[in-house]
Amino acid sequence: MKLDILAIGAHPDDVELGCSATLAKEISLGKKVGILDLTRGELGTRGSAEIRDIEAANAAKILGVSIRENLGFADGFFLNDKEHQIEIIKIIRKYQPSIVLCNAVDDRHIDHPKGSKLVSDACFLSGLVRIETELDGVKQQKWRPSQVYHYIQWKNIEPDFVVDVTGFMDIKLAAVNAYSSQFYNPDSKEPNSPISSKNFLNSVEYRAQDLGRLVGVEHAEGFNTERYVAIKSLDKLF
Repeated sequence: MKLDILAIGAHPDDVELGCSATLAKEISLGKKVGILDLTRGELGTRGSAEIRDIEAANAAKILGVSIRENLGFADGFFLNDKEHQIEIIKIIRKYQPSIVLCNAVDDRHIDHPKGSKLVSDACFLSGLVRIETELDGVKQQKWRPSQVYHYIQWKNIEPDFVVDVTGFMDIKLAAVNAYSSQFYNPDSKEPNSPISSKNFLNSVEYRAQDLGRLVGVEHAEGFNTERYVAIKSLDKLF
């Protein structure tokens, strides 16, 4: 299956928090979208890897993505090295996405910028013919995504561009709330974490509202790019 967009996150729920309204919109436009989680989030303060597996599957159904895979890297301890790059290259060559969305370039959690650079490097290396990989005993062809964009997470990074996601926030919030072990629940007996507060859950919507306000729409999601974004003509912007 060839994907139009592959969204990659260091942990289950990174993609939902960072760019799932954009994914929902692209899916509604007929695009094939997939999600790749690098780890199972086993070091999280709340829940467990097994619970998050179930939550990730439920969130994928809500979003309507074509595939979701998990590479099972070590939460907190994965590295940007050849071993980890090769595993991501195999996925990129398997699904041949035109666009890859990945973690924030800078963030509170160390896995986010680490995952961001790991995925970006793997996207480049995946286009080199002399790096040979196999999947199910079959030699893979080189493939380099046309674009790599980084969604925004904990820190309020200034975006290079924003996507109008008006009308898709309900899907995003439903996908986020599929991770009931992680986010605000007044009845939970689990320890508090930076993402379990009501303020954090509210921030998912008010950040989208604020970015939308700045560009004259109801809701927007922001992204950073590693190179210039080109447009065919001025009237393609709004």
